[in-house]
Amino acid sequence: MKIGIIGYGSMGKMLLWKFSENAEIEKKDLLVSNRTQEKLEEVREIAQIAENRETAKEADILFVCVRPVDLMSVLEEIRDVIKPDALLVSLNGSISFESIHQIISRKTAKVIPSLTAEIGRSQTLVCYDHQVIEEDKAALNNLLKCIGDVIELPEGEMGMGSELVSCMPGFIASIFDVICSVAEGHTSIPKEQIIRMVLHTMSATGDLMIQKGMTFDEVVNRVATKGGITEAGTKVIYENFPETAEELFRKTLEKRRQTAKIRT
Repeated sequence: MKIGIIGYGSMGKMLLWKFSENAEIEKKDLLVSNRTQEKLEEVREIAQIAENRETAKEADILFVCVRPVDLMSVLEEIRDVIKPDALLVSLNGSISFESIHQIISRKTAKVIPSLTAEIGRSQTLVCYDHQVIEEDKAALNNLLKCIGDVIELPEGEMGMGSELVSCMPGFIASIFDVICSVAEGHTSIPKEQIIRMVLHTMSATGDLMIQKGMTFDEVVNRVATKGGITEAGTKVIYENFPETAEELFRKTLEKRRQTAKIRT
């Protein structure tokens, strides 16, 4: 089975290297193309470098990892060479199957990895059109397992799903960036140490909840004793943060709807 990747940006690069290293895809079965060919010099030892049309012609599973604004033009470029039984995989969750099929009527999946794929802990979202059969799903899932867990969702839920797994590292980083910056104004502890303390506590809390099957309420109740210091802090969060969270999802989901309209 040959795997093709069009686009060597952040996600294309990550997938290529993970497929080579963790999924053990041999060089002869891994093709990659990119608008700027110079960027591909670093992959000559692990993949075949090709043009878009050649990559599409050879691939049994073809990942298109380009910007939303470039997706349709790339699909038009490869529409007459992609294999009839190939599985087309879009890394853009906003462009609908309906829009894609106006250009290419092939078995199609959409895949949304997370940045945490870098350490093999992605919660990777996937959805399929009606043409995809179980054999195709198994082949794709087997590939994606090398970067973490695979979660299948209906196409209509890919937007919110993306906010919860793909966008979430950015949301989490920005929230704790603010917390650390504000904490810095109340202590003489060096900023680097503040960040390290918070990061390790955040990571350990997540692992604790997963390993022990704890809920958010249970963690809060374990730490925030009645009338205590933690309780005073958690009350501030529960009283003030819901408005920010509501605005966050309102803005991002609206931006996602706008992106879905891009056809240039």
